[in-house]
Amino acid sequence: MSVSACPCGRTGAGDKPVAFADCCGRWIERGDPAPDAEHLMRSRYSAFVLGRVEYLQASWHPSTRPADLALEPGVKWLGLALKRHRVIDADHAEVEFVASRVGGRGQRLHETSRFVREGGRWFYVDGDTR
Repeated sequence: MSVSACPCGRTGAGDKPVAFADCCGRWIERGDPAPDAEHLMRSRYSAFVLGRVEYLQASWHPSTRPADLALEPGVKWLGLALKRHRVIDADHAEVEFVASRVGGRGQRLHETSRFVREGGRWFYVDGDTR
């Protein structure tokens, strides 16, 4: 799937959307490690939008990763709002976000996600939804 603006909604100079290739595409398609938990969370959102299950599994910590991950059919992701990125220490962080989607009816996913860095890579561990 060809994507111009990054699904995560990041903007750059002049409040213009950042291209996928210059944003989450670096982590999803090239395999570069995300530099922090916020970038990993944004790339995971983009992976949900684009249906990149393999990336979602690879960026999920093995201790909490499900054996199989099937995305809900018919879900359309509408946007991401970053609320907070909290660095706990060099290898632990939290990111609070709200993601909007429709799949029959509109829904908001409001989550505070926990991340850990191991071997130079950040991983999603789990999260608390509101």
